[in-house]
Amino acid sequence: MTSVLPMPVSAPSQRQRLKAIIGGSTGNLVEWYDWYAYSAFTLYFAQHFFPSGDRTAQLLSAAGIFAVGFLMRPIGAWLMGVYADRHGRKSGLTLSVALMCAGSLLIAVTPSYQTIGVGAPLLLIVARLMQGLSIGGEYGASATYLSEMAGRNRRGFYSSFQYVTLIAGQLVAICVLLLLQAILSEAELDDWGWRIPFLIGGGLAVVVFWLRRGLSETQSYAIAKAEGGPKSGFVELITRHPRETLTVMLLTAGGTIAFYAYSIYMQKFLVNTAGMDRETASQINGITLFIFMLLQPAAGALSDRVGRKPLMIGFGLLGMIGTYPIFATLAVTRDPMIAGLLVMAGLTIVTGYTSINAVVKAELFPAHIRALGVALPYALANTLFGGTAEFVALWFKQMGMEQAFYIYVSLMIGVSLIVYVRMRDTKQHSRILED
Repeated sequence: MTSVLPMPVSAPSQRQRLKAIIGGSTGNLVEWYDWYAYSAFTLYFAQHFFPSGDRTAQLLSAAGIFAVGFLMRPIGAWLMGVYADRHGRKSGLTLSVALMCAGSLLIAVTPSYQTIGVGAPLLLIVARLMQGLSIGGEYGASATYLSEMAGRNRRGFYSSFQYVTLIAGQLVAICVLLLLQAILSEAELDDWGWRIPFLIGGGLAVVVFWLRRGLSETQSYAIAKAEGGPKSGFVELITRHPRETLTVMLLTAGGTIAFYAYSIYMQKFLVNTAGMDRETASQINGITLFIFMLLQPAAGALSDRVGRKPLMIGFGLLGMIGTYPIFATLAVTRDPMIAGLLVMAGLTIVTGYTSINAVVKAELFPAHIRALGVALPYALANTLFGGTAEFVALWFKQMGMEQAFYIYVSLMIGVSLIVYVRMRDTKQHSRILED
């Protein structure tokens, strides 16, 4: 009996790579815009979903639901990671954006607590669970897609656009906030204006749904499907790739909490701790995120020359040493320029993780289980550390121990640093075999 050899699959041309990466990145931007709009507008809508109380209590409730959304991320990572491994990266990306659209539109139309009582926060939870399911699958599918579509010698550069668009999504959310602050009064924004960004996000997600249906599939997936072999699944992941799974969780832990501390939580920290007004805090957040976004491709390209490991070790060392003094100084800073420089210092340090984390994770796994391997352990680490960062920070503040949060972030970066030092450089030992 003769065996049937799989048909050869040609590598994509440079034009095809660029088209696919631009198309995939655009969808990723809209996904993360929808996800971050919740955080950007929390200062305005918290009062509509929760009973009257002091600002910190309302923000704490909203941050709790933000964290609840992360509980669905491992489930989304598992289900859609398997789906993307078995049915294609393109199919996984299309499904994730449809769920994100539904969640955003639900937030936009949900009545306030004063109108429907406890139904308001319950519907908000449902919407965030849907978005958590979506974003859990989005990260693994997009990180895998961008890493596989990039050529061997420019994989760090091209895959860095996963975080470029992730940050851009957050930045667009901030820009929408700044625009609404400029054209609407404070009362209008508090009353109904906060619903606009969620309507925008739902509409854009519909456009991206059709865009993603026209993307090309990756060479890695096509070859893996043609060759057959083991199917992607949870048991396959933990029994055949336990070391890689644990590595992804631990290298993510410090990076994700640092990212959320310096980006998502920073806007609230500048208002609630440093005492700045909401407009100034939003401007600082927007400007620093824009510069941070531009740093990603440069750092990704650097990793193609010097390797992934030096950048991660640099983040670990500087993050562990610098986080406490940066936050402690920000807490007593009243000058917006100084505050902006301090935030930018923190984000520059975090670039050593954000610019290359997608490709590092993708390079650890073989193609047949790559989307699940990237998505699930990353989502678990995000649920435990990234999604709870705001809640933990606000809880420490409410308990009168705000400095404990700075120590907590520093220690978690230190844990990841140990992993960075001990692991092999994935640039030299990549399991993405295609050119």
